[in-house]
Amino acid sequence: MPRPTRVGLVVPSSNVTVETEMPQLLNRHPSARFSFHSSRMRMHTVSPEQLRAMNAQRERCILELGDAGVDAILYACLVAVMVGGPGEHERVEAGIAEQLSTGGASAAVLSSAGALAEGLRALPARRIALVTPYALPLAKQVVAYLESEGFEVTDWRALEVEDNEQVGRIEPERVLGAARELDLTGVDALVISACVQMPSLDLVQPAEEEFGIPVVSAATAGAYTILRKLGLAVDLPDAGRLLRADAQPVG
Repeated sequence: MPRPTRVGLVVPSSNVTVETEMPQLLNRHPSARFSFHSSRMRMHTVSPEQLRAMNAQRERCILELGDAGVDAILYACLVAVMVGGPGEHERVEAGIAEQLSTGGASAAVLSSAGALAEGLRALPARRIALVTPYALPLAKQVVAYLESEGFEVTDWRALEVEDNEQVGRIEPERVLGAARELDLTGVDALVISACVQMPSLDLVQPAEEEFGIPVVSAATAGAYTILRKLGLAVDLPDAGRLLRADAQPVG
């Protein structure tokens, strides 16, 4: 048997959701096999100060994952990249790729921030609405970042949870309730979770059926981009339209 495709995750130390949802998603693949390998950066409160301190630990994490010979690396903290301002995901991804190359390693490199933009474009979607767990100032930066990427954010909600461990405990019904408050008139897609720590995987498919529009999350966009960068078919069931991009028509 060939070895599984190795996926490296760079995550905040208080994050647990992406390490749950990403394996659940990718292990639905009809033919590929995956293993998952994490390196952690200390961060507990989702604040500009702690996000900066967390980002400063990135190089150590990349070295560790390079040693593991991973095939792809996901920098899995969306807001930590977006607070860097327009285009930051491109700078972060380029920096990671350069560091890997300097150390004699290589991998497909992506970030949750860049993956969300790529996934939305693939739908394609221009007018979007979103739900975030962040405090208002950080949520506004996420909105501004997506607008700098060419999207029109027509409506959004911030749940204002600053403790990152508590973000991972947000009840799905609270997330769905916030989505139901949004004005979705003329919207091309709903981002039901603009954060890889806020649980949402079980909501994506039901929300698509309820609202009648494509629904994505930071996790589903990350899975989409990993598959595309590795040249694997995008065909994962029960996780929204984005992840059925290569599904064969029925009948």
